[in-house]
Amino acid sequence: MKKMVLPILLLAFFLIPFFVFAQTESAFEDSPNDSFFKAEVIEIIEEKINTLPDGSEVRQQNLLLRGLEGEFRDKEIEFNGIGPLDVLSKNIYKTGDKVLTVASYGADGNAAYYITDYVRSKSLWIIAIVFALALVIVGRIKGLRSLLALLLTFFVIIKYIIPQILAGASPLVTTFIGSIAILLIIIYVTEGWRARSHISVISIFFSLIITILISWLFVSLTKLTGAASEDILFLVNIGEQAINFKGLLLAGVIIGALGVLDDVVISQVSTVEQIVRVNNSLNKKQIFRHAYKVGVSHIASMTNTLFLAYAGVSLPLLILFVSGESAFAGWSQAVNSELIATEIVRTLAGSIGLILSVPIATFIAVRWYGKHN
Repeated sequence: MKKMVLPILLLAFFLIPFFVFAQTESAFEDSPNDSFFKAEVIEIIEEKINTLPDGSEVRQQNLLLRGLEGEFRDKEIEFNGIGPLDVLSKNIYKTGDKVLTVASYGADGNAAYYITDYVRSKSLWIIAIVFALALVIVGRIKGLRSLLALLLTFFVIIKYIIPQILAGASPLVTTFIGSIAILLIIIYVTEGWRARSHISVISIFFSLIITILISWLFVSLTKLTGAASEDILFLVNIGEQAINFKGLLLAGVIIGALGVLDDVVISQVSTVEQIVRVNNSLNKKQIFRHAYKVGVSHIASMTNTLFLAYAGVSLPLLILFVSGESAFAGWSQAVNSELIATEIVRTLAGSIGLILSVPIATFIAVRWYGKHN
């Protein structure tokens, strides 16, 4: 059985991204007026500093491209990037660069070509392989199991949670069901079928329920709609039915908290298990007290981890606010904006669930190991 793990793992590692890319490409193909394809820069026709109507100067290029796939393979295409319009992504390309290009067809059937960005697939594959190798070399069998669990988790999100939400299902209910599946995958693939795994699953389940209730309560109290982010605008006309953005916000909190809960709970259950093994003369109260001290230290570090993870995602927004260039007149106005309030609720609700998971996991683990000691 162990000999089959690596081939299955490698197969999953290479096939799952293929499924995701295939879905992405099919989504592009559904648009009748746009065709996306990869191309290579073969010549820089012209490059100059252009003065825009507002007086600013920007470096722009006209390029000759060669298509690399589909109906555009080996076809030479001119990209005219010198003009009166400016774009946020001011990439300057050189010969040999691979770029993602779009052919946009007008009513007359003629195509206008635009470069949207670099093709980063190769670099992303390299870092993914380095990550997998590092995990397997350092973690060995446990690393293999963790990688397999990660891929299966990714599969559940891509193949179940997202399609169900796009089909009009409740994001909250769908994500909860998907999270239970992810929970079982993470625990039993990495830890195996043992008492530690059973206790962890039960502990995370109750902690997740509490996190959902707290998130739902404060999303309702703060009257968040989930539609504050600019990314939400792209989801308005996607899917078979209108997406419930408030439910989508809660779904994001659940997924974000699940991975951290997994780490804290398994560590806490393992701590109780080791304390009992080292000194089986301790009663349940003593075991709880010793394990809880370890859990308190873990809470502090993991709460900071959760906060920094959300802060990292929101860093551009924080920089804008601190710089004084934002539309907010002060801190009071900022925290009352839905964009800022959403991040606060997301961070604190997840952190509360994380904090409460320690006594929950410790209590359940002490009851189990104390009874079977």
